[in-house]
Amino acid sequence: MKGFTSNKTPYLFIAPAVILLILFSILPIFIALIISFTDIDLAGLADWSTISFVGLENYKDIFADPVFIKSIYNTLFYVIFGVPLVIICSLGIALLINFGKSPIFKMFRVIFYMPSITNVVAIAVVWSYLYNPQFGLFNYILKLLHLPTIPWLQDPTMAKVSLIILALWRAIGVNMIIFLAALQGIPKEYYEAAQIDGANGWKQLTKITIPLLRYAIFFVSITTMIGWLQFFEEPFIMTKGGPLDSTTSVALFIYQNGFEFSKFGYAAAGSFILFIAIIIVTLVQFRLQNKEGHY
Repeated sequence: MKGFTSNKTPYLFIAPAVILLILFSILPIFIALIISFTDIDLAGLADWSTISFVGLENYKDIFADPVFIKSIYNTLFYVIFGVPLVIICSLGIALLINFGKSPIFKMFRVIFYMPSITNVVAIAVVWSYLYNPQFGLFNYILKLLHLPTIPWLQDPTMAKVSLIILALWRAIGVNMIIFLAALQGIPKEYYEAAQIDGANGWKQLTKITIPLLRYAIFFVSITTMIGWLQFFEEPFIMTKGGPLDSTTSVALFIYQNGFEFSKFGYAAAGSFILFIAIIIVTLVQFRLQNKEGHY
């Protein structure tokens, strides 16, 4: 009896977490999957008898929707340019702060971390003024330098770049802290031995620091990739997907169809397409990481 109780003890400890996971993660995903095969809308929420099963119709329609196709291209644009920039900038700043000798580098930790804990709505309001084509600070500086002004949020391509700049500024802080923690976990004896062997700073960086940061870089790559695939807050607050749907991400497309147009089944189909894409990308990254670790 005692052995039976002790065997059940670990399950009692993990039971609360498992129950919360089922209720607030697995169950909603399962319900969303069912909804994606229906034409549910606001009327359907009030009267379930009006809901019809449409099979794969939502999935067929969404792949024929030009706005959804455009949102895929926009999201790929965000991922291709945003993810490498976040990783490189976060790692570069972490290296400067970790190896910097001046006391001012300690202050940089707070300076670079603050944007990540600041409310995104407040940030968006401030950056909207910075991006203002007539009165914004950025164009004012360009005028002082006798350079042409830039339509930050008015030009389709420049609007995407502007959102990436804002998101990059917000994302650096958290990833910088992760890299700093990993850097401080590297034994100093490695660097001392390298210095004795005559290795310069670049050799130490490429032969010691970067290889030992492999798992931190992998973790940041995974989380950053998922974050950019779900890119939502910046385009939602700053541009509403405009101009001409040029900044509409897949996540924003799902929100607009679900909560603005009340096409819940259609939005659920889009969310599952995004869900599957995130899983595939994550599995590919894990596969690549396992191959690198194996070799």
